[in-house]
Amino acid sequence: MKKLVLVVIDAMKPEMLDRAIATGRAPALARVAQEGAYVNDVAAAFPSVTPVCAASITTGVGPDQHLIPGMNWYHRVEERYIEYGTSFSATRQFGLVRSLTDTVYRMNAEHLSNATPTVFESLDDMGVRTAGTTYLIYRGRHQHDVAQESALAKLVTSTLFRRTIFGPQELFYADLYASRKTGCRGQLGLPGVRDQHTGCVGSYLVEHDLCDFMLFSLPDNDSWSHKNGPHSQVTSLAAADRQLERLMHAAGGADKFLEEYAVIVTSDHSQALVEDSIRLDLALADFHVATPSASKSVGAELALCPSSRAAMIYVLDPERRSELIPRTLAAVKDVPGVDLAMYLDGGEAVMIAAGGHQLRFAPGCSVVDPRGLSWDVEGDLDVLGARINDQLFETPDYPDALGRVWSALNCETAGDILFSAGPGYEFVDWGGSDHIGGGSHGSLHRSDSLGALLWCGTGPDTRQARAQWSLRDIAPMVRAHFGALEPLVPGAVGSDQ
Repeated sequence: MKKLVLVVIDAMKPEMLDRAIATGRAPALARVAQEGAYVNDVAAAFPSVTPVCAASITTGVGPDQHLIPGMNWYHRVEERYIEYGTSFSATRQFGLVRSLTDTVYRMNAEHLSNATPTVFESLDDMGVRTAGTTYLIYRGRHQHDVAQESALAKLVTSTLFRRTIFGPQELFYADLYASRKTGCRGQLGLPGVRDQHTGCVGSYLVEHDLCDFMLFSLPDNDSWSHKNGPHSQVTSLAAADRQLERLMHAAGGADKFLEEYAVIVTSDHSQALVEDSIRLDLALADFHVATPSASKSVGAELALCPSSRAAMIYVLDPERRSELIPRTLAAVKDVPGVDLAMYLDGGEAVMIAAGGHQLRFAPGCSVVDPRGLSWDVEGDLDVLGARINDQLFETPDYPDALGRVWSALNCETAGDILFSAGPGYEFVDWGGSDHIGGGSHGSLHRSDSLGALLWCGTGPDTRQARAQWSLRDIAPMVRAHFGALEPLVPGAVGSDQ
């Protein structure tokens, strides 16, 4: 059995990958595509933001099961916002230490459902030697104490980060955790050096044969695209490709590496150009909206949670839900840039587009989507630009729309109303930041929901094994590579493998 490397290139846009390969700037990725299969339309989770998608990649289920609902969300039990780092200014609004604690520790230890094992936990239980580089989801069976390898790490871990965590057998998380001394420095995960740290650690693990499975995280493409726009990605994808080449060289070259290792390469989402912003806070000026300050949020009616090109609104008084949802929808209905509003009404999901056009759906038997899931659908198909051919329900502009929306709305930690921005728009975050002139992601739309997926040495022979690929397919592929049979969870949309 070959060892396996799962490469996650944050926000990799298929069109830009094609260009990088065609111009010869991504030879390692070109080799993987040549040796195996290439899917250029793998559907992200919804909202298509990194925490939600990272949880789906590592668990194989949607937010209705892994329970990570967004980049910014409201914790109903603790009555406070959770901010995973939408922007530095948003992080400052909620408190730098609290935000970092939620992101580094609590996301894995508390927010991620214990009922959905990660690939690290599954493979650890099978006796597979696991390894992970800096990635939002790292939960495994092995205990790790804070690192003391560098002066910077000693300073930070003596003041802010002191907790023991559970991860894969070999874990390297920025400079905070390192299961062994490698000589690699991550500058605490600063953008621009994170890929290099992953390449350094990964090549060390390969050179010394320290793992059978490795999650090889390359996040710098995302930060580059946020700043420079998604169509600048050839440069950042070339930089990511060099780190994959570095991994291959550590094994003795590409030929030798591919003899010993299977490879899966995936985006977590894509990115879309941002030309204008959406201010939901102004639209909700007549409501008492909870703020980052607990003292100013007593008696609040709503919580507002922007997550780049998606947003959620929580009704904080359940007894007033039937009143506040229609009022909120009426307040937002004419806001430019809001493409879709979504909420649950009894046992149905409701989607509302501009002009008030509605589409209702629920699991049923009337139509079948490309993932093979069956639904009952009623209302205006133009809400999603949908078409039905011989019971096949297709939504080209909104990939895997019904499954993604149903999973997002049925996530118990998600808001009562979800919003998706239209092409060119982004919701302003709690710090007042946006990415106008650059790129962003989070929506249901194909522009930032469709990523790339490549594999060789494992998985199906061709991409035709599925009509519509999803991030939920990756964890089952990893587990199957090592001989595990993937159990189905009855009634769960996220378990349609």
